[in-house]
Amino acid sequence: MPFASASAQGSTPKPTGDGILEMVRMSQATQDLDQLKGQLRTKGGLTHPFTLTMADKVIRFVFPSPPKETISLDLKETSSTLTRVNASGKVEMPAALYAQPVLGTAINYEDLAMRFLYWPNAKVMDENALLAGFKCWVVRVQNPDGRGPYQWVDLWVSKSNGAMLKMEAWDKSPRKVKQFLVRSGQRYQGAFILKQMRVYAYDPATGKAGDPTYLEIDDPD
Repeated sequence: MPFASASAQGSTPKPTGDGILEMVRMSQATQDLDQLKGQLRTKGGLTHPFTLTMADKVIRFVFPSPPKETISLDLKETSSTLTRVNASGKVEMPAALYAQPVLGTAINYEDLAMRFLYWPNAKVMDENALLAGFKCWVVRVQNPDGRGPYQWVDLWVSKSNGAMLKMEAWDKSPRKVKQFLVRSGQRYQGAFILKQMRVYAYDPATGKAGDPTYLEIDDPD
């Protein structure tokens, strides 16, 4: 997930869509996050605490409560690899399972892998969007291989700090099926990291959003 942000490239007046996505990728790959605590929380009362670490370009979620599970995202130059370790062993997640919910929440494995940050030929749809008082670029990326649950994704990226503030994903129909909304952030070791993000899954048949899942990072010690 997009936890840290790089500084926006203020010297480039009109960055390309691919350049903006590279900023977001760099922000993930270059930060070291040491044993942050957080939780996935549903409106229905389910809470899944986790420990978050990031080092050597690997983001790792450790969910200690039964069923114990570790999800690792290895950030490479041109792709990302998602692996899962649970009672059945360690396995690299195939794209066919990316739509599967994580621990019964609105977040799926595609959301954690964020393959859309690596899709080529991103287009800047709006250079002057406003979102919650932040000036943003809106970038659209099309799925190049058809794998996974999303056909295209729109991203709102803050011009002030390069953080991804919002995401909307659409299926092949096309129907909106997912939305991320970053509600708050915090400073950690000189970087902007997530404090709370709301994730909504949409029912493709009705177009209505289900109850949100909250992804929350506790205040660092």
